[in-house]
Amino acid sequence: MTQATAPARATAVDMSHRQILEALSGLLLGMFVAILSSTVVSNALPRIITDLRGGQSAYTWVVTSTLLATTATTPIWGKLSDLFSKKLLVQISLVVFVLGSVLAGQAQTTGELIACRVVQGVGAGGLTALAQVIMATMIAPRERGRYSGYLGAVMAVGTIGGPLIGGVIVDTSWLGWRWCFYVGVPFAVLALIVLQRTLRLPVVKRDVKIDWWGATLITAAVSLLLVWITLAGDKYDWISWTSGAMVTGAALLGALAVRVEKRAADPMIPPHLFRNRTITLAVIASIAVGVGMFGASVFLGQYFQISRGASPTMSGLMTLPMIGGLLVSSTVVGRIITATGRWKSWLVIGSVLLTAGFALMGTMRADTPYWHLAVFMALIGLGVGMSMQNLVLAVQNTVRPDELGAASSVVSFFRSLGGAIGVSALGAVLGHRVTGYLADGLSRLGIPASGSGGGLPDVHTLPGPIRTVVESAYGHAAGDIFLAAAPFGLLALVAVVLIREVPLRRSNADVVVP
Repeated sequence: MTQATAPARATAVDMSHRQILEALSGLLLGMFVAILSSTVVSNALPRIITDLRGGQSAYTWVVTSTLLATTATTPIWGKLSDLFSKKLLVQISLVVFVLGSVLAGQAQTTGELIACRVVQGVGAGGLTALAQVIMATMIAPRERGRYSGYLGAVMAVGTIGGPLIGGVIVDTSWLGWRWCFYVGVPFAVLALIVLQRTLRLPVVKRDVKIDWWGATLITAAVSLLLVWITLAGDKYDWISWTSGAMVTGAALLGALAVRVEKRAADPMIPPHLFRNRTITLAVIASIAVGVGMFGASVFLGQYFQISRGASPTMSGLMTLPMIGGLLVSSTVVGRIITATGRWKSWLVIGSVLLTAGFALMGTMRADTPYWHLAVFMALIGLGVGMSMQNLVLAVQNTVRPDELGAASSVVSFFRSLGGAIGVSALGAVLGHRVTGYLADGLSRLGIPASGSGGGLPDVHTLPGPIRTVVESAYGHAAGDIFLAAAPFGLLALVAVVLIREVPLRRSNADVVVP
């Protein structure tokens, strides 16, 4: 192992526990706004897409567009944090996020909604990257697990409250789904005020240049790949000249991005970071966790509302076991890691639980007893809570303070990238499976499959036999996508097993690199 000492200008701020809590209050409130504004839409999406006359592809892209924008801008926000006031950047990202939310509430078509969700994603990228950077600036690695637990708790509360609030809003006739995008505005205003009063950080500037070419090429490569995954099998065949052209184009753009990053004076994703074994393995695990966490769970609301006929409000309540598992594991494990300085065993356990939860959810059907699903969702929540924040913590423990922004944003970047790929790919799988199961079910009833429209059905308006077929098709397809996500949990497990554990440092001054 080698030891490196960071420059004096990059050392962390010396703050008491009370000062840290005061400084974190506005930051955590800002994170709550981002999470609430995202999760409040989850149970409303089936109703939104139906009202805007969209189909399964639109459903997928309403989520994917935000994740893609978050992915593309997270490294940029990380770089900007080395140039400008982190406090100002967090406030700007909040304003951008709220602007996107308000515009989304005015959308009249799925295309407009997707464009507005891109604006939301830009703001979310700032909140995602800067929250980790600011926490790392203020708090030594040994103590960071404790405060990461607070972050996990806020995420859990936002994730719990979002679907419930969204369900109530959709089910309230005098509000309607557009208020799902407006509800976070008061919280955002409060977060801006609290951040202005409580967050005090020195502005430490470095000679940093934004690698715009790298950011553009990376975004273009990922976007083209996601468009191909989303539309293949629907608009064109998986094996066709269109597919070949898009895959080849994405590969060429990716290769060009790698070449640009290697030559850039200050690359968007610094290649030298991947010489660090922990960072490389944590990135692999983060991609896998992102695929599973976003890719599979985002369709739960659709499953409960279409396959089980639940209202948006009830759909939110039915996901509570997963959120409860996330809340418990993130807070409890965070405190244990702070007390012991050891983190690897929790990553391993979390990956095992995540893999088991996805595999068990793969058995899900429209008539699966709910208590079975509750246990399976709780396993997923426990696994995500143990894995997500602690992967970032493991990386931050092995880099110099002046590299915290880049390293933290790299992990967040690849987790969001995994989520975007997961939502796009698993959404395409879901659409394909539903089409097949519907055709089989309707043929048994002697009804030819129309194959038209592609919109999400309102099961409450369908005749009994057809409703049963539709519920069964969506239930079986939902199980298939969780089963498809299980290998990614296994990939995360292999990656974290190979990570070499370094006990958490009590100071940001000295860095031990495995």
